[in-house]
Amino acid sequence: MSISVENITKRFGRFVALDDVSHNFPSGELTALLGPSGSGKTSLLRIIAGLDFADAGRVLFEGEDATERQARHRKVGFVFQHYALFRHMTVHENVAFGLRVKPRSLRPSRREISDRVHRLLELVQLDWLGDRFPHQLSGGQRQRVALARALAVEPKVLLLDEPFGALDANVRKELRRWLRRLHEEIHVTSVFVTHDVEEALEVADEIVVLNEGRIEQVGAPETVYDHPATPFVFRFLGSANEIHSSDHVPESFPRRPGGERTTPSFARPHDFDVFTERKPGSIEATVTDVRSIGPTTRLELKASGNGDALEVEIDKHTARYLALRAGNTVFVQPRRLQSYAGVG
Repeated sequence: MSISVENITKRFGRFVALDDVSHNFPSGELTALLGPSGSGKTSLLRIIAGLDFADAGRVLFEGEDATERQARHRKVGFVFQHYALFRHMTVHENVAFGLRVKPRSLRPSRREISDRVHRLLELVQLDWLGDRFPHQLSGGQRQRVALARALAVEPKVLLLDEPFGALDANVRKELRRWLRRLHEEIHVTSVFVTHDVEEALEVADEIVVLNEGRIEQVGAPETVYDHPATPFVFRFLGSANEIHSSDHVPESFPRRPGGERTTPSFARPHDFDVFTERKPGSIEATVTDVRSIGPTTRLELKASGNGDALEVEIDKHTARYLALRAGNTVFVQPRRLQSYAGVG
């Protein structure tokens, strides 16, 4: 089922949470709403779910206007960050709850409910924990139960609000890979909110980047990361160096009449080559710190001349070969630069 939002605006007092947002969420895909706190991503998810209503604009499911429809009539499954499981119910009872409270005319038989719950617990790999209570489960297991409960009512749309935000880093990594595999099995149109860039890049088919209530960019993960549309997206998706000196960029970059470029250029820390001898077009810099982080080494540099701080990452073998220490002079050359018109 496709979802469309058209010209959605939402205010909380003077604060504008969403400012004329429009987007079509493709049927059967897993879309990430990515952005910092206060960007509007959770507000948009709640409006799609029918848990909140926009001040202006429309929500459409498969082309049908659902703007005024209550949440219970939208056929969506919602997974909260903090599980929201019923503590006094077993895992089996939690998953069965949505089926048991259906109107009598729509309610499956006890046997059908039991069979469906068993299949769902097998799907989320928890069929052996059906008689346990939520307090007897790990955080990752509780979140999988919450997901099974959302799927039990056979939703047309699955919505997840920071589903792994309350979990530690290792469990988050395990569960997001599991969610990706699960989505490939069930193909329910899914939208999830996250502020974790790595999570969005790894899990989503499509990323919608939000900032201050507006959409900054939409695209496949590799497109958004490799070709960020705005300086905000470039900075938000990872560490960014801003290079202001006109001496270290290609001639094709725009310059003022005096020879200076009209905009800074941006480069990722891993998009630099590092030399101990001067190379044409390289930036001379002084090493201020060297940090080994797993398989990479991070260099903090101060560019000669303008004093710009630069962060450069190289692999550990290269770092050992160069034998760099604080105070050394190096020459760094960006392999890839990006600039944005009108950004000074």
